[in-house]
Order: sequence, then C-alpha cells, then structure tokens
Amino acid sequence: MQIVVRKLSRRVSLNQAIGRCTFCTKRVIDIGQPTPASHPKLLKEGEVTPGISSEEYVSRRKKFLELLPEKSLAIVASAPVKMMTSVVPYTFRQDADYLYITGCQQPGGLAVLGHDCGFCMFMPEANPHDVIWQGKIAGADEALETFKAERAYPMRKIREILPDMMKGSFTLFHNKHTAIPAYMNLEPFRKAADNGKVKDVSYITHELRLIKSPAELKLMRESASIACQALLQTMLYSKMYPYEDVLSAKIEYECRIRGAQRMAFNPVVGGGLNASVIHYSRNDQKIEDGDLVLMDVGCELHGYVSDLTRTWPPCGSFSSPQKELYDLILQTNKECLKLCKPGATIRQIHNYSVEMLRKGLKEIGILKKEASNSYHLLNPTSIGHYLGMDVHDCSIISYDRPLKPGVVITIEPGIYIPSYFDGPEGYQGIGIRIEDEVLITETGYEVLTGSIPKEVKQIETLLNNFGHGHGMGVGIESHNNVRVASK
Repeated sequence: MQIVVRKLSRRVSLNQAIGRCTFCTKRVIDIGQPTPASHPKLLKEGEVTPGISSEEYVSRRKKFLELLPEKSLAIVASAPVKMMTSVVPYTFRQDADYLYITGCQQPGGLAVLGHDCGFCMFMPEANPHDVIWQGKIAGADEALETFKAERAYPMRKIREILPDMMKGSFTLFHNKHTAIPAYMNLEPFRKAADNGKVKDVSYITHELRLIKSPAELKLMRESASIACQALLQTMLYSKMYPYEDVLSAKIEYECRIRGAQRMAFNPVVGGGLNASVIHYSRNDQKIEDGDLVLMDVGCELHGYVSDLTRTWPPCGSFSSPQKELYDLILQTNKECLKLCKPGATIRQIHNYSVEMLRKGLKEIGILKKEASNSYHLLNPTSIGHYLGMDVHDCSIISYDRPLKPGVVITIEPGIYIPSYFDGPEGYQGIGIRIEDEVLITETGYEVLTGSIPKEVKQIETLLNNFGHGHGMGVGIESHNNVRVASK
C-alpha cells in the first residue's frame, strides 16, 4: 500500500510541475546567437557574449574613437562564410576585430565608427528561405537592442547612407582581411584608396586588444585550463594508443566536452621525425616505440584562445640523447619565464634564449661552434608571440614593445633536428618544444599553463603509474579493429 501511495504522490507532483511549466513558459526570441534569455546558463544578464558585458563593449568602442584620428572613419566587416563545396560551408569563425568591437558572432554585417556617426551597424536581412535552411539572424533591430549600436540599417542601405559618411572623412580605416566589395566599390572609398588615404584598422584595434581586461583574462585562464586538462588526458592516453590521428582526435574531444567551441588551430601531433617539422599537421603516422611525440595544441573559448606545447615519450621513458636535449629546452623555458615582467620585450627574451640554446648545443656537441649559422636550421622560430583572440594575436605590435601588465605571451623554446643534420649520432630526427602561456602582471608573471607537467620525472611517473586504464574513451576497440583490418 505504501508503494502505491508513493507512486501516486510522484505522479501528482509531476503533473503539478508540468502544469507550472506550461503556464510559466515564455517565448524566447532567437537572434542567431546566444543571449541571456535564450542561454541563461551560458550568459549572465547584461552580457553580449559569454563573460563580456555590454558595458565592456561600449567601453571598447569609446577607447577606439579616442585613438581614431579626427575626420576619420573606420569600417570593419564581419568574416565571410567560406564554402567547402557549393552548398556546404566551413565552420564559421568571426573576425577578431569585428567581434571585439561589436560582440556579433554572425556573418554578413558591417560596423562603422566615426566621431560624427558614433557606432553604426549595417546588418543582413534573412529571407524566409534562409531562415528555413540556416535559422534566424540578427538584423537592424537587434543591432540596436543587443549590440547597442547608435544607428543601424539593413545592408541594402549601404549605397544610400555610407557614401555620405565617407565623404566627410579625410582618412578611412578598414580591415583589409575582411574587406567586401559592398563598400570598397563605392566611389568615396575608391577615391580615398587612389589618394593613399585608406589605412589598416588593425593599427588601432591591436593596440586595444594587446592589454586584456579582467573579463578577458578570466576567459583566457579558462581556455588555458581546458587545454591543460585535455592535454593531460591525451598524455595518459598516448601510452596505449600511440597514433598521431588518435591523439589529435582525443585532444579535440577533451577540449570540446569541457566547453571549448573549437580548436584554436589544427593540432600539431608530431611523432619521431615528424616532431622536427615545426608546424607539422598531417597527423597520420604511428608513433614508434622509443620516439617522442610533440603536441602543440590550443582551444578557443568564447573568442579567446590558448596555446601550449609538451613533448614526451609515449613509451614512458626518455632515452639519454632525448633527455639531454629535453633538459636544455626545459632550462631555457624556465630561465626565459623569469625574464617575463613589465618593461621586458619579447625580442630581449628571444635573444637570451638563443644564447642559452647555442651554448647548450655546443656543450652537447650538436653545434661545432657556439656562433655557428647552423643554429638557425635547428630553431628558426621566435621564443614567443602575443596571445589573445587570435593565436598570433596583435601582429601589428612589434616584439620590441615593452611588456605591460595584462599582456599575454607564449614562451616556447624548441630544437628541431632534421634526420639529415650533420651531427652526433642519436640526435638526428629529434624535435622538442616546451610552450607555456604567460600573463604579465604588476610584479612579474603568471604561468597560465602551469598545471601541465613538464619535468622529466613528472612525465615519466605520470605515464608509468597512470597511463594504463586512464583517459580511455568510447570507440577504441573499433578503432583498433579498423587498424588490424587495414594491415
């Protein structure tokens, strides 16, 4: 009898809950991207994109106009949709400058900023066919309400309105990477271009993007944390499944289930000889027993990316030549981190890393002379780069610019010895990089990727004590069956 009553009470409670939901449900308007109303678990009230408030976007535009010269106009187009086939698009990623200014994550729009017009947006109009196939998008009304534009028009009004804005401007700034004929073909723009009065808007936006706000740094810490957790799982996974393609899939899976929208770039998973190819991306080889694997990975979280690299032996132990080179890279990484502070420059840190690596390679016997030009064959890369909304963020900013609190950079010493290099036996074909994300603080630095192991003993202990049975996932049996069947 008690069981029947309990079941009945549950049924009544469920019906009451359904009734409450029925009467409380309200219609949420879809604007083509998440909003606090449509995605309350993703965005807080007042946020335009996850973690970034409407007030911050308004502040960015105010600072932009402070840097924009008088009698100038800035035009920034959204990223275009790129097609894989005639009807299949590649996954869309918004242009960083457009996203930074507007908060709009959708294609087809145009942002205009000027001292006279303020912040104006031209927005696409979706016809019924587009809505059926692609869903709803933000239009002029949403530009005013959600993105807080001061003026907004449909894109078809460009020829009618934009020329007058241009005519009163001595200089026009635009994002040349996302430029579209809709405004470039207008007579005032063509005339300005002919007279050398068109400039790259990146000279303004990159200045603003260089120093991250507290909200941006929170997202960058979260992005770095996701990448670290994902790479740790992938390192554990590598002992049982030493295949480049499997590890590439594993890292993406681990990033995505933790909330990342996409990878920041195609993962570099170089096993053995492939690790000496700096931006290797084929990821189609088995990692042989005794070889190292170099993984350069990063993910994107709500517009902010991470970037880190670790190198390890999936078999569980470094050989003597591998360990000798690894220790040199590790010490260089640590010493360069100590140089990260306000006032230092990436160039200075790079030059110091070159001195350390040259000296170390000479002591090992890989370089015959410390000043040998052969060094640049073994490491043609910089010690690091700026990081933020793009992997190589703020590319307009010189590496000679003194670092300030709020700037995020990478520190990534490496050595890449091709198989044909004329040096001691046992070192050919080894590629090693150790990359960390570093935030410049008021007193020095904070390593955002410090949770991922990089000491030799830590890595070997991790692989040998935790490698079996950890990080395993669904579908491995079938993956191995495919490999067996293909032999």
